[in-house]
Order: sequence, then structure tokens, then C-alpha cells
Amino acid sequence: MRKRQTALEEFQSLPSIAPRELVGLWKGQGVPTGHPFDGVLENLGWFGKRFTPDMRADALLFRSSERRLVAVDPKWIPLRLALRFHGVGRTQVARDLFSFLQRRLRAKGPVASLKTLVFGGVESAAMVYDHQPIIDYFRRIDKVTIMGAMTIRGDGRIYFFELEHVGEP
Repeated sequence: MRKRQTALEEFQSLPSIAPRELVGLWKGQGVPTGHPFDGVLENLGWFGKRFTPDMRADALLFRSSERRLVAVDPKWIPLRLALRFHGVGRTQVARDLFSFLQRRLRAKGPVASLKTLVFGGVESAAMVYDHQPIIDYFRRIDKVTIMGAMTIRGDGRIYFFELEHVGEP
């Protein structure tokens, strides 16, 4: 398990990436650091993210079936409760309930925008959620892999994740 400081140092050592370089479909996985959300997204069937050429994004893509992805609108997620009761998010009950609610949580279109923002003194691509106080900052690991740092306004903890490019939008 990586400690938060180690993941932050790793993230800050990576080169920046331009928003246009993110266009496409990305498969994600969390980077364990002790954040309350570690393992929660994976338990719920998180696939990753999709970025479109018009600099919009499906911020949360989940598997609906083996071949089908569903974009979920994060505006329905009560962030403060999710942070407080994060342990529930790693249970079978949460997985079953989320699977049942997926249809109602479905996004009607992209729910975030890609921009260039500064994090840790470096300008790089970032995804700003439309209806949540969340910004995901991105840095390049290699040609097909990027690291993300999800920040929530008012919460000093950072959720780290990696995305691997797997296709076009």
C-alpha cells in the first residue's frame, strides 16, 4: 500500500499532459493510499472515464454488463455521506444496491469539462465536475497511462488513480 505522501510525490514528479491528449476511452483503477474511497469504485464496477473531442467528459463509467458501459451522473452522489460511511461502499450490499440504482443514476450526457489548471505549481489537464466540488488533475506516466489526483473542495485528502487508454470515444 502506497502512503499518501509517496503517491503525491510520485504524481508531482510526472510530466504534464494537455487536455486534447486525453480524448478517448480510459480504463481506471485506484491507487491504494489509505483514502476513504480506496476500493469503493472498483467494488461498484467502475470502468473508467471517457473524454470527448469537445473537451467534455463522462466522469464515471461503470460496467452494466460484460460489454456495456453506463455513464453515471455524480450529482446524485452525496459526497459527504460517501466519505463518512466509506466502509459501506466496499460491501456486497453496496454493490447490489448500486447495480439496482444504476439506471436511475445514468447521466444524460457528459458531466464534466476538460481544462488546463495548475496543481502543485504545474499546468496540466484537469477535469472539473459540473455539479460536484471535484477536480481531477492528470499527469502522464507513459504513452498510454496517466495518473489522476481527485480533489474535493473542503477535504484535504486526495484520491489517486491511474487510467489506461483503451480506445477512442
